[in-house]
Amino acid sequence: MAQRKSLPRIADRSQPPTIVCINRADDDIGVPFTRLVRALQIYVDRHVAPAWGTPARLVEADKPIKGAWALIFLDHADKAEALGYHDITVNGEPLGRVFVSSARDNDEPVSVVASHELAEMLVDPADNLWALGPDGRLYAYEICDSVEEEHFEINGITVSDFVYPAYFEAHRRPKTARFDHLDKVKRPFQVLPNGFLKYHDGGKVGIKFSSKHKEKRFAQEDRRYHRSELRAALPAHQRK
Repeated sequence: MAQRKSLPRIADRSQPPTIVCINRADDDIGVPFTRLVRALQIYVDRHVAPAWGTPARLVEADKPIKGAWALIFLDHADKAEALGYHDITVNGEPLGRVFVSSARDNDEPVSVVASHELAEMLVDPADNLWALGPDGRLYAYEICDSVEEEHFEINGITVSDFVYPAYFEAHRRPKTARFDHLDKVKRPFQVLPNGFLKYHDGGKVGIKFSSKHKEKRFAQEDRRYHRSELRAALPAHQRK
């Protein structure tokens, strides 16, 4: 199995990362890009970082900056095998991608997709964390998937709900902790009506859906703009 190079920038969280936001999409994002970046900064500062201890500084730029992480907005998947995800550059920095046209084709605000990608990149920058669930399966640390389609607003811009660390602690009893930001989840590993969870079970990677309706709709959607889709599609050693 191929081995990834060591990733010191990801391992060392003593300094908050700088995340460069780059708009290369021709399609309409829905709000001025500068306004979106500002809202995403508030999302990190006031919501995600207090819960997860993951501060970051977002800056707007035209191209990547050496040593910085990046969140790039594109129209569609930039190569055939890319389904929309965050991964790691050859220099060890996380790179998130938001596919604007794909989001709009599915009637999903680009800001929700961007906040989804950003939150999950901050919590699992190496895209390799799993938690043991009460059923013995390993579940991916995707903090927005199980609460997908639950949103709130920051200065009029819609952003994604996300789960808290207690969500991945199977020993906790229902209603004994805050499990997600909007306080709609009542127990660890609960999947809300429009959510899903990725799991690993005996060498098999699958998806746990909240309902047959969600499973059917999931199959009909263009999921390329969800970076988490790559985890189910490819084994770890093939993610590039």
